[in-house]
Amino acid sequence: MIRIVIALIVVILFFTVSFFLILPAEWLLGRFNPKAKEDSSLAIVKWAFRTVMFIAGCKPKVIGLEQVPKDEAVLYVANHLSFFDIIITYSLVPGQTCYISKKENRVPILAQYMKNLHCLFLDRKDIRQGMQIILQAIQFVKDDGISVFIFPEGTRSRTGELLPFKEGSFKIASKSGCKIVPVAITGSSAIFEDHFPLLKKGEVIVEYGKPFTIRELSPEDQKFPGRYTHDLIASMKENHASLLS
Repeated sequence: MIRIVIALIVVILFFTVSFFLILPAEWLLGRFNPKAKEDSSLAIVKWAFRTVMFIAGCKPKVIGLEQVPKDEAVLYVANHLSFFDIIITYSLVPGQTCYISKKENRVPILAQYMKNLHCLFLDRKDIRQGMQIILQAIQFVKDDGISVFIFPEGTRSRTGELLPFKEGSFKIASKSGCKIVPVAITGSSAIFEDHFPLLKKGEVIVEYGKPFTIRELSPEDQKFPGRYTHDLIASMKENHASLLS
């Protein structure tokens, strides 16, 4: 109980300070130096997410992060178990990264930080808007050097089992030619969702697989890169049970 109370107090304080001080300062900074604004927002959000993880007792066991390219934009593809997936993975990304999130996750104040960091909000009921989001993400990767992070299941898995991946979002990689970094997450729902509304400390495994491009795959897998990546992440997750303490 104490963890959720402390977390709520910290979040309220953060939102209050952000509304009256930080975001106005970020807006002013962006008028003169947009790049400095991006770097500042990235540092602030990472600090906030790491603080929430510390309060929650979330201890990520990170595997393979050294494989992620540091000098080029990539498409991160991960399974989705918890809202903590974003908190954990965003605290680890090496540079500017656009997360594609459903519009229902547009939280006031936090949404402004996400906008500063090029994050995109998807309306799953609007096909035309969905195509615009994909085209914007392709531009981020290809022209702006900004990585993109997606959860192609489309929603959180309530059972921990991988849901089918939606193939449409993989156009970001096929059209830009960027590398795909598979990300397998295990244990994140045990921090919050499994005993809502309480927080419970625990270990979460975040494993980064070997990056690959779609053109490296067989002709059949090039047609269905989502299915290929799905099976790859499923294989990565098979070993996670033995790694959790």
